[in-house]
Amino acid sequence: MAKLMDMEPAQINTITHGSTIKGNVVANGDFRLDGTLNGNIQLNGKLVVGESGVINGNAVCQNANIIGTILGNISVKELLSLHSTANVKGDILINKLSIEPGAVFSGTCKMLDEVRRENEAMAQSQQEVKE
Repeated sequence: MAKLMDMEPAQINTITHGSTIKGNVVANGDFRLDGTLNGNIQLNGKLVVGESGVINGNAVCQNANIIGTILGNISVKELLSLHSTANVKGDILINKLSIEPGAVFSGTCKMLDEVRRENEAMAQSQQEVKE
């Protein structure tokens, strides 16, 4: 059994309302954005974009709760939740999707399994051409 002291505490990075970041963000933990990010974000954890949060760039993460705005593409390995106040303009690549009434989404949506099947079919056809 692991001791409590041996375990790392969960880390949540936060950018508050009124703050603006220019550049790309890479983090291992969870991230909550209530300010503005002009750049891309890549996480190994959960992304929460609060109601006043804006991302002008692409987002890659494990899970995401979007309450604010993303103007860019989103890739989520597990669950993407678009809340009623969400505004997403860009393409999304997801495993699971939840959209509340009132959320705005403008772009294309592809499921990860669909992309895997397309890639496998393409590889199969290229192999057949070589033979």
